[in-house]
Amino acid sequence: MINDRLLLEYAKETIKIEINEALHMLDRLDESIVVACQILLRCEGKVIVSGIGKSGHIGKKLAASLSSTGTPAFFMHPSEALHGDLGMIESKDVVIFISYSGRSYEISLLIPVLIENNIPIIALTGNSNSPLAVQSNCVLNIQIQREACPMELVPTSSAVNALMMGDALTMSLMRYKGFSIEKFAQFHPGGTLGAQLLNCVHHVMRIGNKISKVFWKSTVMDAMFELLRTGLGLTAVCDDNQYVIGVFTDEDLRRWIIQQDKSLKDSICIAMTKPGHYVAQECRVDEAIKILYKLNITAAPVVDKSGILVGSISINDLYKVKIIE
Repeated sequence: MINDRLLLEYAKETIKIEINEALHMLDRLDESIVVACQILLRCEGKVIVSGIGKSGHIGKKLAASLSSTGTPAFFMHPSEALHGDLGMIESKDVVIFISYSGRSYEISLLIPVLIENNIPIIALTGNSNSPLAVQSNCVLNIQIQREACPMELVPTSSAVNALMMGDALTMSLMRYKGFSIEKFAQFHPGGTLGAQLLNCVHHVMRIGNKISKVFWKSTVMDAMFELLRTGLGLTAVCDDNQYVIGVFTDEDLRRWIIQQDKSLKDSICIAMTKPGHYVAQECRVDEAIKILYKLNITAAPVVDKSGILVGSISINDLYKVKIIE
C-alpha cells in the first residue's frame, strides 16, 4: 500500500531545503551581479548562454528570458560548439556559462578560444575556485550547502539557484533599460498574451447593430428586448447625443420584475444603474480584462474620449476569439 503521508513529507522536505538554499543567495549576492549587468549592457552583439545537462536546461530558459526582455540571446550547446557552432560567436558577443562545478570538460575546451578572441565570459557557478571561475570576467555565485536530493546527486537546489540568478540578471537588465509593456508585446505577438497586449479595445469590441443600447426615453421592456436581442447581459442607456448615462443588466431586470410595485412599462431611467461602468476604446485589451474582472462583470459599454458610446466589450466574446483561454 502506498504511504500518502510519507510522499507528502518528502515533497515538503524538498521544498524546504530548496527555499532555505535560495534564501542564502541574498547573502551571497554582491557587486558581481552589477559587473555582469555592466558587461551585458555594453555588449554590442549577442549574448550566448551555454551549459551541459540540467544547467543546459536552465541556460535555455535564461536565453529565452533575455531575448524576450530586450537583450538578444540564444542558447548554444557546448558539444555542438566544439563541432562547428563556435563559429556563431563573434567578437562583440558575450558568453554566459552555467556550470555548478565549474569543471565541465566541454566548457573547459571552449574557454581558451573565447579568451583568445577577447570575448567576455560570465560564469554562474557554485565553485569560485574552479577553472571556469578563475578564467571568467565575472562570477555569479550560486553555491549551495546541500541538494534536496537525499543522495546529493540530482541537481535540485543548485538548479533552483541557477534559475534564480538568471532571473535576477534578466530582471535587472530589463528594469534598467526601461523595457516597456509595448516592447514586450512586440516580442510576444503570438497567442493570447500577444493578442491582449497588442490589441486595443476598439479592435475587438462589438460595433454597429451588435452594440447593446437603448435611449433614455425607453422603457424597461425596451431594455429587456435589447438584452434578449444581443445576449450581452447588459445594455447601455444613452441620452439623445449618444452619451452613456447608465447601464441596465440582466440582474437589474430580475430585481425589477420581482418587485410588486414595478412595471415593464416604467422608464428605464429609474430602473438603470447609474452611472455604471464603461471602458475606453483606447484601453489595451489586457487592461480592459483586468477592469472587468476587478468589477466582477462580464461586459461593459465602450466609449470614446468624449464619453460617447462606440461599442460593447464582452468577456464571452474574448473567449470565442481565443484572446482569453
